[in-house]
Amino acid sequence: SGVSTSTLTVSLGLQSLQGSNPNQVSRTVSQIIIHPNFNSGTFENDICLLKLSSPVTFTTYIQPVCLAATGSTFYKGTVSWATGWGNVGSGVSLPFPQNLMEVQLPIVGNRECTCNYGVSLITNNKMCTGFSAGGKDVCQGDGGGPLVSKQGGRWIQAGITSFTSSRGCAQPNIPSGYTRVSQYQSWINSRITSNQPGFITFTSAGTDGDLSIRCPASPPPAAQVCGQPTLNTRIVGGQVASAGSWPWQASLQTSGSHFCAGTLINNDWVLTAAQCCS
Repeated sequence: SGVSTSTLTVSLGLQSLQGSNPNQVSRTVSQIIIHPNFNSGTFENDICLLKLSSPVTFTTYIQPVCLAATGSTFYKGTVSWATGWGNVGSGVSLPFPQNLMEVQLPIVGNRECTCNYGVSLITNNKMCTGFSAGGKDVCQGDGGGPLVSKQGGRWIQAGITSFTSSRGCAQPNIPSGYTRVSQYQSWINSRITSNQPGFITFTSAGTDGDLSIRCPASPPPAAQVCGQPTLNTRIVGGQVASAGSWPWQASLQTSGSHFCAGTLINNDWVLTAAQCCS
């Protein structure tokens, strides 16, 4: 399909898509590994690994992220951060010079998220974030990028930005969806056989408030609306990230144009969403 090793480049150490980037390093990609069970309709298993043509040297501005290990728990309300160069409003692209944006978002539990999207869509392999008031979110162009939380001084990638509601980004009470990285430790380690990424178990304190969630009674179904898909992926209501603050952030580009994001997970491999690879 659209993405092949011949056309794909990964840019690291990038602060802005159009400004000067003295810390930037680019690589072509020698291997694209899409999860074999990726479903583009439901975004199930929306995860992909990119092998860089040659390893990168770590600098202040280029560093790997830790990955959430199997059994990690991200309870409702856990503080997380999303980063990216996506749209800053539904259909509003990031203004020049297109600096990397960051936004703090609380985790929304899967039960609560299911109230919006349905049980068939929000599986154990996914996770959600969002404010009930809306106003801050990821959006189109942020797909493939990281959702991270901090534990004991280390940043751990919880999710891969996967989808936002077709009703628009940053809408009240409509969370956005991510691939739950901790479900894929064995898959990632089966593909990256040497110099495996750092996996750390993220453990939420207290009890999971999501367990007491009851979905509000839904109104009777309205007549079927055509031309409005359920799912669509930007950062809304965020702020400009300072250079070097998210050194694992990668820009995936074809013909010099940014189309997706990714995350550096060791000196050879970048993690992204399958939708960015297929």
